[in-house]
Amino acid sequence: MAFFILTLLAVSAIGPVVSVRHGIWSHVKVLGSEDRVTDLPGQPNVGFRHYSGYVTVNEINGRALFYWFYEAWTNPDEKPLVLWLNGDWQELKKHSLNHNEKHTHTFRFICDGPGCSSVGYGATQEIGPFIVDTDGHGLKLNNFGWNKEANMLFLESPVGVGFSYSNTTSDYDILGDDFTANDTYTFLHKWFLKFPSYRNRSFYVAGESYAGKYVPELAEAIYDRNKDPSLYIDLKGFLVGNPETSDGEDWRGMVDYAWSHAIVSDETHKMIKDNCDFDSDDTWSNGNCTAGVDELLKQYKEIDIYSLYTSVCMNSYAADSGDRSTQFMYRRSSKMMPRIMGGYDPCLDDYASIFYNRADVQKALHVSNGHNLKNWSICNYKIFKEWPSSKPSVLPIYKKLIAGGLRIWVYSGDTDGRVPVLSTRYSLSSLGLPITRAWSPWYHQKQVSGWLQEYEGLTFATFRGAGHAVPIFKPSESLAFFASFLSGTSPPLER
Repeated sequence: MAFFILTLLAVSAIGPVVSVRHGIWSHVKVLGSEDRVTDLPGQPNVGFRHYSGYVTVNEINGRALFYWFYEAWTNPDEKPLVLWLNGDWQELKKHSLNHNEKHTHTFRFICDGPGCSSVGYGATQEIGPFIVDTDGHGLKLNNFGWNKEANMLFLESPVGVGFSYSNTTSDYDILGDDFTANDTYTFLHKWFLKFPSYRNRSFYVAGESYAGKYVPELAEAIYDRNKDPSLYIDLKGFLVGNPETSDGEDWRGMVDYAWSHAIVSDETHKMIKDNCDFDSDDTWSNGNCTAGVDELLKQYKEIDIYSLYTSVCMNSYAADSGDRSTQFMYRRSSKMMPRIMGGYDPCLDDYASIFYNRADVQKALHVSNGHNLKNWSICNYKIFKEWPSSKPSVLPIYKKLIAGGLRIWVYSGDTDGRVPVLSTRYSLSSLGLPITRAWSPWYHQKQVSGWLQEYEGLTFATFRGAGHAVPIFKPSESLAFFASFLSGTSPPLER
């Protein structure tokens, strides 16, 4: 009920309703062409158009979300629209419990991590058509950008992330999962005013990490409100990678994965298994539990938890920037780590921070006039640290949307320790869905790309040798997998 009231308030802030028959959004002027990006520094020549700018989701508070939209390379009028969301943070932080809770002097380790930019990660490092270059002063073409298959919309959400902002400081004190889903839902309807040709387009939501909660929460909001024809969005399904799904299962998977991949000792693993009940708030009052988890986190500080078998960034910029890289594991050095693992570069965060803090870049993206610069960071540590409201599990949403006939695909890079493949397998197993295709390899270019299992209403796949952000490690494979998702057909199951 509270979520529904928030939605009504956000909608009412847009302006007066003209006619339900013609849709509550029909009175607002179409402005999409004003957001077209025409002079982005260092951009390779391409044949598609792209747009960026702000959508105000609450006029009264001055709350605005920044987006970047890329038309499909070919036939954009015929291809679906996909919204991509990020949310990951890699630090695992502990803080005092809320004073209203029973155990006021115990600690709880935070396993989730909102606060990061979909522009800085998804668009710039993973699936956008342009990847920022190693010096932060140019862009290079991504031949495996997902706008080869769909029109791609990237959103920095909630306010306080990236370029998104609010003129009302109290907004930053009430952020949370429901608040974020509500603002994103309002954003979509107002974005359609700028781009009305996409209003009735087939629509999907995708994302990774903490967006494992954002994505199904938004999908549920759309699904519920689609009962009103004037608010209808043609949602077909969602796709999530290495997703935070259910806190208890996420923790159990992280612990078992760390042990099975030789990150922690047998003794540490046994201590955690014997003393931690991850489904209970009381577990953090157990000293042996917290000691075991502390040891696990200590070992992960030595490597990249997102990519177990690659090197950490040794760039000095990361240590001074306040980005997420400094908060967990990156180290100071004047030397840059070489590119490894087929193009994976552990310093990509740094290059993005340099690029998006340039005056000419911000001007081209309609963020600033080129003089009064906004301070862009790839993640907002304050949002992560103070996030007040998170659903412990989105599995009930999975059940609801599967019953509603939506397409749900989940994938996992199998060298990620942050939201490892075991966490996702434990979560999906708890759904108890009938298996329609048994565990088997799937292929790309005649090589095993990973393993796949199909359930009644859900598909799960792994990516062999990929870390947390799968498209960075397996760009060609992830694009092929994305194409299969959109078409609703299994990826190749034979060589």
